[in-house]
Amino acid sequence: MTQTAESQDTLPTDQAESETSPSQDRWSAAQSAEMYGLEAWAGGYYAVSERGTIVAQPMRTEGQGVAGAIPQIDLHELIEGLSQREIYTPVLIRFTDMIHTRVREIFGAFADAIRDNEYKNTYCLVYPIKVNQQRQLCEEIRDEHQVCGGGLEAGSKPELLAVLGLTSTTPDIPIICNGFKDREYIEMVVLATKLGRKIIPVVERFHELNLIIEISKQYGVRQPIGLRIKPTASGTGRWQSSGGVRSKFGLAAPQALRALEYLKSLGMEDQLEMIHFHIGSQVCDIRRFKTAINELSRFYVELVRLGAGLNTIDIGGGLGLDYDGSQSTFDSSVNYTLQEYAADVVYRIKSSCDDAGIPHPRIISESGRAVSANSSVMVIDVLGRAEFPSVPDMHAMQAEIRKDPETPQPVLDLLDAYDRLSSGEYLEVYHDALQAKEEAATLFNLGYLSLTMRAHFERLFWTTCRGVLELAMNEDEPLHDDLRDLPVLLSEIYFCNFSLFQSLPDSWAIDQLFPICPIHRLNEEPTQRAVLCDITCDSDGQIAKFASPDSREYKETLELHTLLPSTKPNEEVQPYYLGLFLVGAYQEVLGDLHNLFGDTHVVYVSLTEDGGYIIDEIIEGDTVEEVLAYAQYDSKQLERMIRKETERAVKSGKFSVAESRALLKFYEIGMEGYTYLE
Repeated sequence: MTQTAESQDTLPTDQAESETSPSQDRWSAAQSAEMYGLEAWAGGYYAVSERGTIVAQPMRTEGQGVAGAIPQIDLHELIEGLSQREIYTPVLIRFTDMIHTRVREIFGAFADAIRDNEYKNTYCLVYPIKVNQQRQLCEEIRDEHQVCGGGLEAGSKPELLAVLGLTSTTPDIPIICNGFKDREYIEMVVLATKLGRKIIPVVERFHELNLIIEISKQYGVRQPIGLRIKPTASGTGRWQSSGGVRSKFGLAAPQALRALEYLKSLGMEDQLEMIHFHIGSQVCDIRRFKTAINELSRFYVELVRLGAGLNTIDIGGGLGLDYDGSQSTFDSSVNYTLQEYAADVVYRIKSSCDDAGIPHPRIISESGRAVSANSSVMVIDVLGRAEFPSVPDMHAMQAEIRKDPETPQPVLDLLDAYDRLSSGEYLEVYHDALQAKEEAATLFNLGYLSLTMRAHFERLFWTTCRGVLELAMNEDEPLHDDLRDLPVLLSEIYFCNFSLFQSLPDSWAIDQLFPICPIHRLNEEPTQRAVLCDITCDSDGQIAKFASPDSREYKETLELHTLLPSTKPNEEVQPYYLGLFLVGAYQEVLGDLHNLFGDTHVVYVSLTEDGGYIIDEIIEGDTVEEVLAYAQYDSKQLERMIRKETERAVKSGKFSVAESRALLKFYEIGMEGYTYLE
């Protein structure tokens, strides 16, 4: 179901959050911004407001509205407004203006590089829809590309059909066709060319070239052709294997020469208009780009010298994002800016062409991640936390333990270790505590330690560990290797209402780091250290690696606020919302149905001329009935089966008629409801 809002809501500040607390006196929103690294990874698209909430700034530095201020969208206010519409978290927020801003920035960076280098041709940004095929997002990019002169890329038959439909009213938009192609795929390309589309199929295998020639002759079409080169150079990071000589796609040098000679034998060499390559996604080191562009431009020069009718170089994708803010060659970062990337591409292609005395080609890049990732944030709510053994009344516990005439020796040893914390020898205390823990576990398994005494022991052990960590953290030196696991062992577990496998699959599958932070209470000091667990029944459904802008290493815990108890009977805690940022690339299309948790709600938000914002569209997430249908379940048949069972229960006296009706009602409502907790 789709809803459209005609105006934005003006919401009152949550009274519970506006009250001054001791931590607010000591802590500022600026400190939260620094702690969570917003200046490092947000790129100006997100910031912390004075009231301690995250605000989106889709125009970044472009003034609009009152007094030229940067228009802002308060995420917490937006989420509260959605709740009033009965659209609850988890929910994906997409800022359409951010997409437009990002496209303009990429075009602008290349325009600057072309001007500065006196380059004699143009640049075209092509969006590969595999990055995120959602219709509304692709339409926004298409509309912006129509203004800027960009294009779209399809990597499969379904994507080609989608792109052709998307551009039916904008036939001048360039289309690049990558991926494996059969006769049906290529015939569709050739017919689209005959229709008047600007479409170039990229030859991945020699067999495809034969099909293009055969089918284009059949329909009497002069079909422009692209050739993917398999470069020696490869990218870096997780996707470096997608480039280089062992890459999945492309033609090596001998095959590329063979393709050109074949076209020349048919008098069709002028139809070979583009060469293309791809060295991998999220290339983190600019030096790899420099090497690869040098190699591709040399291919271009040599093929032109041999008679190819080339006029375009497609440098593929790989333009990365700084997910962790470290500005390094770490897998989740990049050590270059957009401006440096554009300048290097233009300069190196120009130099090769100038040296060879041939005209400058049009430059295409297929930058999908860089276009769409910033524009989306997933907002989730925290349901509660795992109970950790509480800090005991030490005097009462010591008295309770010592009054037992047969107190086991490991318990006495742990008491002694705890008493020695005041000496400052915390490492020795920790070693003794671990030894006592192992011995106590053995005694319990053999029946020599009661459950009551074990409970006392565990509380005392964790209290001792907290004391050790506190003393160690007060030192100026890094934690001793033996204590490195303590922060994680003592961290909280926050249970969050989302599925990692549906909404953040790259976090689970390839350890991709995404910026995560609360979207409110940022004028309070976060005093907890936690890991995040989703609501699937899979032990892998947790996030225990977090972005750390200060180094190339990740953090094993995230700084969060203490959960406040709820005054409502059906809630454990007051609403506490976290934002998962930069999730607009790949996450939606890669998500799966683990535990039958389906697509979340998606909300499209845009700025208004007065500097406010409007909810353009709400696409409600999957219902239980819809995800069951994906697994071939018929909801009506299931309901009939439950109805029969309840009737048998009524007949046998196990159920009353009222109880039967209540169960059926819950069952029917459940089928129509959100797959997540409401």
